[in-house]
Formats: sequence, structure tokens, C-alpha cells
Amino acid sequence: MTTSQDIHLDSNVPGNPAYHFTILPPGSPAKAGWTKRPPLVPGARPGTQCVHAGVQPDPAYGAVMPPIYQTSTFAFRDVCTNAGYDYTRSGNPTRAALEEAIALLEGGEGATCTSTGMSAILVALNLLPHGSHLLCTVDCYGGTFRTLEHAKATYGLEVTYLDLADLDAVQAAFQDNTRMVWIETPSNPLLRLTDIQAVAQLAKAKGALTVVDNTFLSPLLQKPLALGADLVVHSTTKYLNGHSDVVGGAVVAAKGQVALTQRIQSMNNLLGTSQGPHDCFLVLRGLKTLQVRMRAHEAGAQQVAEFLATHPAVGIVHFPGLPSHPQHALAKAQQSGFGAMLSFELKEGNQANVDHLLTTLRWFTLAESLGGVESLVAHPASMTHASMTPEARKRAGITDSLIRLSIGIEEAEDLLADLAQALDSLP
Repeated sequence: MTTSQDIHLDSNVPGNPAYHFTILPPGSPAKAGWTKRPPLVPGARPGTQCVHAGVQPDPAYGAVMPPIYQTSTFAFRDVCTNAGYDYTRSGNPTRAALEEAIALLEGGEGATCTSTGMSAILVALNLLPHGSHLLCTVDCYGGTFRTLEHAKATYGLEVTYLDLADLDAVQAAFQDNTRMVWIETPSNPLLRLTDIQAVAQLAKAKGALTVVDNTFLSPLLQKPLALGADLVVHSTTKYLNGHSDVVGGAVVAAKGQVALTQRIQSMNNLLGTSQGPHDCFLVLRGLKTLQVRMRAHEAGAQQVAEFLATHPAVGIVHFPGLPSHPQHALAKAQQSGFGAMLSFELKEGNQANVDHLLTTLRWFTLAESLGGVESLVAHPASMTHASMTPEARKRAGITDSLIRLSIGIEEAEDLLADLAQALDSLP
């Protein structure tokens, strides 16, 4: 029989008492109680939630951070009895901690974490029955567009792309078989907004699910579920992880939606799109600094947008934080901040000028993706939205001169100086 091990530590400092520690063996029943702390206090502020959500001292050794359970399978204690997990595709303690954290931050009933942001989209879309019709943001992410077009051609999904800010058009677009409304707000890459509450009410009246891609703002700056959405989708690759070193996704179901929570979790297992434990660990680590990173992202983005809006070489800036943005008031009403994504067009947006800007910037890396600590610049027409047909890009308003920025956490003065030297040196 394994017994506990006693250790005495005697301090050499005068006046300090001797300490007696008892080390319990792994698996001891007593360990389940002494490592568990109470749940988060209701009403904890966002920064506190980011640090503590989904995290409990590990019952085996009291580790403050959840261990990486890097295993494919779990032993059964006897026939039909296990410790809650049997196979990592179906469930893993590290992934469960991340799912709990994201669900808490979004104010949801539960979540499921996927291998990529695209697989999170697949999980949500696979909830649709055969013969469904879907309404979608017209300038959605290129990968979303590609997936919807594939589903149209292969599985018979009907899709209508439209400006979801036009509520009359949304109302008119519903069909008898409309089962889902897919919202990106702010949209990628034109930063258009959708009134989540208004559209969700229309969808609910028609018996359709409302899904909101909340990747651009994170749960710190927007709470779609509180505004009536049924599901929230994330590419956790972006702000939730925040360090450009992992890919992942998440789907979150609204509070009280127990059956929907079970459906997304079962669908993730069925599709085989579950996120691996090491990647979950990295995203969970990223969540802890989400609030402080988002503050820096936002502050820099506001300064960059204001600078670009006054530069003589810039024609238009798409950023909800500018009073000139047509939906600035909506942004203030349904968001807690304006985010750190923006796009703009040059007054003389010929290919030579666009190429010059993209290759002259020094602190902005020419790359796809977003939400990392480093600033990125992208050309949507040839990068993130290259999978869209030219006709679809034109319909969405994505021109060949559009440039998208993901503002990192560098000093804003350095970013402004970089943009200034690139813009001022245009041919």
C-alpha cells in the first residue's frame, strides 16, 4: 500500500517556525478536495475572468495551469467505467478547460473547440438539415465564402449574400427553408456592422438560427449571445490566442441552449475536427493576457485610423471607431470597443502604388491572418479573399486597391512613422 510521505523543513532564520508538509501520493482520494478552489465570483470583471476562467488546480499534483494531457486514449477503471474521458477526439481535460473558459467569457451554455477556425465554421454549418437556405454577410471572410460555395455545389445548400445592415432586405430575403443567418460584424475586410439584436429577432421569428463570427472583436468587446444570437464562432488562432503560433477554432452555444450545446459537441466529434491538447493549452495561455493585449491593440488602431483618415494619399478608411464610419453609433451601442482591424484605400490605388505600400512597410509584415501581437498588412483581393470570384468581390465592395491592417501591440508612434514613410514615398 502506498502511504503519504512526511517532510520537515526547518528554517535557519531565527524566530521562524519549522514547517511540516505531508505529500499525498498521486491518485489519493483526499487530493480531489484540497486543490479545488471555489468557482468564479458572479460578476467578476472581464480581466479577472480571462485569468481564471476554465482553470482549477490540477487534482493530481495541484498544478496551477491545467496540464497538457497529451494522450490519444484513457484507461477504463473497469468495464463501462472511466474517469470521464475515453478518447481525445471525443474529449480531453485540457480541451475541456479551454471550452469552459471560452463559454464563460462569451456568456454561453457551453463550447466546443476545433482544430482550426474553418473547422469551427464547418461544425456550425453541419447543423443545417438537407435543403436549407442560409443568409450571409456579403463581404464575409474568403474562407467562409469558399466553404459556402462548396456546400452549394456539392450539398445543395442555398445561400443568399446581402448587406445585413439593410433590415428590410434581410426581412425580404427569408424563405420558407431559411434555417440560418450568418453574421460577421465587423465584417472582413470592410468593417461593416450588423445590428445583431435586430437580425436575431427576425431570424427567431422565422425559426432560423443566428450565428455570429466574433473573431474580430473577441468576447471582451462584443457579446453576441447577450444580443440574441444562438451561436458564436471564433477563429481562436486570432485574438484569443494572440501570438500567431497556433491555429484553432471554437463554437459557443447560448445560455440555456443545452440541446444545442450537445449538438455542436457531438458534431465536432463526428467530423473529427477536435482541437489537440497542446494547441488548447496554448490558446488557454493566450486568454490570460487577452484584456491587456486588446487594450493595446485598440489604442494603436484608433491612432492609426485617425492618422490615415487625414493623410492626403488615403481615399477612405474603414474603421468603426471613426465618427465618419456610417455605423459608428451602432458600434458604440453594441460593442465595448472598436477593435484593432481596419482597412483603407489609396486615392491613387493603382497596382504599382498598392505594391509599393505593401512592400515598403517595415513594422507591418505582409501576411494573412490577424490578431497577433505583431502588426500585419494584407491585400484582400489577392490574399484572404482570393477564393472569391472577381464578380463576388465586386458585389461585396472589395476592390483591388483595398489594404487591410491588423494592428499589433507595438508602440503606436512607430507604426505611424512606418505608415508615413511608406505613404509619403508613393511614386
